Amino acid sequence: MQPGDFLMLLGGLALFLYGMQMMSSGLEAAAGNRMKSILEKLTANRIKGVLVGAGITAVIQSSSATTVMVVGFVSAGLMSLSQAVGVIMGANIGTTVTGQLIALDISAAAPLIAFVGVALTVFVKREKPRHIGGIIAGLGVLFIGMNMMGTAMEPLQDSAVFTRVVTTFDNPVIGILVGAGFTALIQSSSASVGILQALATGGLIGLPQAVYVLFGQNIGTCVTAVLAAIGTKTEAKRTTVIHLMFNIFGTILFTLICMATPFVALMQGLTPGNGAAQIANVHTVFNVVTTLVLLPLGGQMAKIAVRILPEGEEEAIQSHRLLHLEPVDGRKNHQMGQLSISIRQLESEVTRMLQMAAENIKEAFDDVLSGSCEQFNVITDREAYLDYLDEEISKYIAKIIPLEMSEADSRRVSGYFRIVENLERIGDHAMNIADHACCVKQNSLRLSAAAMKEIRTMKYLALETLDLLQPPWGTGADGSMLISVAKKEQQIDDMSKAFREGQIQRMKEGMCSAEAGIVFSEMITDFERIGDHALNIAEEYMHMC
Repeated sequence: MQPGDFLMLLGGLALFLYGMQMMSSGLEAAAGNRMKSILEKLTANRIKGVLVGAGITAVIQSSSATTVMVVGFVSAGLMSLSQAVGVIMGANIGTTVTGQLIALDISAAAPLIAFVGVALTVFVKREKPRHIGGIIAGLGVLFIGMNMMGTAMEPLQDSAVFTRVVTTFDNPVIGILVGAGFTALIQSSSASVGILQALATGGLIGLPQAVYVLFGQNIGTCVTAVLAAIGTKTEAKRTTVIHLMFNIFGTILFTLICMATPFVALMQGLTPGNGAAQIANVHTVFNVVTTLVLLPLGGQMAKIAVRILPEGEEEAIQSHRLLHLEPVDGRKNHQMGQLSISIRQLESEVTRMLQMAAENIKEAFDDVLSGSCEQFNVITDREAYLDYLDEEISKYIAKIIPLEMSEADSRRVSGYFRIVENLERIGDHAMNIADHACCVKQNSLRLSAAAMKEIRTMKYLALETLDLLQPPWGTGADGSMLISVAKKEQQIDDMSKAFREGQIQRMKEGMCSAEAGIVFSEMITDFERIGDHALNIAEEYMHMC
């Protein structure tokens, strides 16, 4: 093999991997959120999970991406471990589609396919056709890379050294280790299987040797999910254990089948003389049969994963932490499906922040109504937590906002940034009300019965308004949630005006002291501001639809 051939091999590999990335990026941009929604909603049982996992992976061309999404959903509490089992099995089936596409051998038309895709990407301004162009261009570049690799490796047919190396793959252990190691290195079973198909197309490796490498490639693809689970909760780590269990069991099962039966000869007979198709067919059979065997045992697999990774001892009190958001690092930023996971986790964390702000409002008003300061410390601690969440969520958004994303996703991420800011301000006003409660108690101020009735009304109206912001809204783009919040906000404004006028009248009549009147007036101001910020949040949610 000459230096020029080696450089062509590297160039072909680069184009192949880049083509895979172009297809994945284009598909995620075109349908990433819909894929996330399907995964989230249609996994009520394991059979549905298999179908959903297979379908999504067939579209996005990456079982690793689907598994990473599943890890994110399990970590965020949006999917149970039992639901994840079926999706992971389906993902392994869906990933075989890439190999079947490669087996079609449309390399002669690859330059034309790439040209059409690039033309759509460069000359069409609309967002969706450009994403479709990226998918088409990626497919063309993938086949050009395959063709280059095949051409570059042709001289290896006459290499005695290479022949001896390939022959060692007859040993199942060596073949499995090579396949697992190479796939772990490039973190794509679709890509590593494609390279194996290129070797087979060039006559450099036969199916008897390739099957064991192929089995190892299925194990190696688990590395991406393992990396995604680092730093996540125990439940998410168990998801990766199930992924590993599936592929290790399948590898052991099919290794025994290959050694004890004429399975390899049978697969060769289905497509004689077409090494790429033989590998694609074995890959499909491997994942379909393993799924059929293990699907009824999904519950037991989940239990085994729990035994392997029992719940670790956690601190009894873990004050400030992000519950749903996982750390974003350089590796995860480029994982297929990571953006969808990040946005869904972001939504969950923001919703939790909204709930905490509402709890502070309720308890602050309760203290005023009871004439006590009992909840002050709890409210203060929760307010500090809200400040922490405001800072950390804002940092998280700053990390993901530079990522390439669709216009709709960009609106959502930017919207959450402004929503968090408004929630933090609502928390500040709840803290002010708690301060007013303590001021009333410590200074023995007396609020009139009329004022207490109005404070009770403030409490209920503020909480009703915030409750409208809780998902699911069931409103979509029709604006009904915004209309409902706007009506509440107008009620708050009207009541605030009426309450101030009533308080002035009570002060004139000597029904309350000046000091109590000032505290009540400030409380009305906080009540009014809560309504303003709630309306700001509703408007942001509307813009995100």
